[in-house]
Amino acid sequence: MEEPIKVLLVDDHEMVRIGLAAVLDTEDGIEVVGEASNGVDGIRLAQSYRPDVVLMDLVMEGMDGVETTAKLLETHPDCKVIVLTSFIDDSKIYPVIEAGAFSYLLKTSRASEIAEAIRAAARGQSVLESQVAAKMMNRFRAPKQEQPRLHDDLTEREMDVLKRVAQGKSNQEIADELFIGVKTVKFHVTNIFNKLNVEDRTQAAIYAHKQGIAD
Repeated sequence: MEEPIKVLLVDDHEMVRIGLAAVLDTEDGIEVVGEASNGVDGIRLAQSYRPDVVLMDLVMEGMDGVETTAKLLETHPDCKVIVLTSFIDDSKIYPVIEAGAFSYLLKTSRASEIAEAIRAAARGQSVLESQVAAKMMNRFRAPKQEQPRLHDDLTEREMDVLKRVAQGKSNQEIADELFIGVKTVKFHVTNIFNKLNVEDRTQAAIYAHKQGIAD
């Protein structure tokens, strides 16, 4: 028999965790291995249980879902973080996706949809709530005008990093491929943002695709 998909719940609302655990424990092939009420405990439990998937709340006291996602993926890059939140505004969506979130769902999703998103994540397939997907598509479509060749100012190493950012790779994956440290990758990413005059990885990826340098 195949090993069950190990799931960690990170949410500061006890009733949400209880409800999710009760529902997911009835699903074939899914096992809830732990629950955390905050980001710090979430990272600690991830080190203990090595979950395949983490269901992550966004708004929590102390370390929020964005910071928790980024720090968790630094040590567990193969883990898939599924955001499960009540928020749909841009200020929440883009930072957590930039931090490495794999899927984004609303807490109004049906139990069957959450379970299927977990199975999809285990297969390496992202699931975006329809409103989030629409926002992402609109963001890609937004600027129609031709952009200047700002990447001419990038160094050869920064170009290497930009190409991999455009391919959706995490800082850890880029570091492994280029045989450099994660801190060095972060340094290059910051320089890329400054030189391209972009705010995040999504905008950098859009620029790279428009300029034909993503492959």
